[in-house]
Amino acid sequence: MSDEALRHWTVRSSTYRVDEPFLRLRSDTVELPDGTIVEGYFVRESRGFAVVGALTPDRRIVLVRQYKHGIAQIVLELPAGMIDVDETPAACAVRELAEETGYAGDPPRLLRSLFADPTSSNASFHVFLIENAVQKFAQSLDTTEAIVVETATLEELRAAVRDGQIGSGSQVAAAYIVLDHIR
Repeated sequence: MSDEALRHWTVRSSTYRVDEPFLRLRSDTVELPDGTIVEGYFVRESRGFAVVGALTPDRRIVLVRQYKHGIAQIVLELPAGMIDVDETPAACAVRELAEETGYAGDPPRLLRSLFADPTSSNASFHVFLIENAVQKFAQSLDTTEAIVVETATLEELRAAVRDGQIGSGSQVAAAYIVLDHIR
């Protein structure tokens, strides 16, 4: 198949079915390159999110353990959160690290940006490394958050990804990217 067959779809109409702070869901009617019309193609809109690999001076990674309602489970993750209106991904990384863990450190370094789910979402996630992270603040959690902060060695982080303790696709990708960039 040639690249000519990989043309963009044409959006004929869009309607927002949900427009709430935590979810914006758009229903498109699209025309495919061959002229086929598809109605009700849903796209989740999002400003995206930042994921933070926070490395302490003694080379431990800051992790969070928290309940995730979508899967109704307690998960282990790198600190992360949604980008606010008019906020840069880097500012989000600094804010989320401080809010969720009380840690702060060197300026964030963007390691990579990836698409979260390009089939049905426009969201990207941005993986940052913040070195020399130390606990400076008390947690400042949202109403829906209850977070236990932990630290792990680099090998413990690698093992948590390998054995499924860290199980979200974006978190697995972020952890491996962080591990790849730590010298």
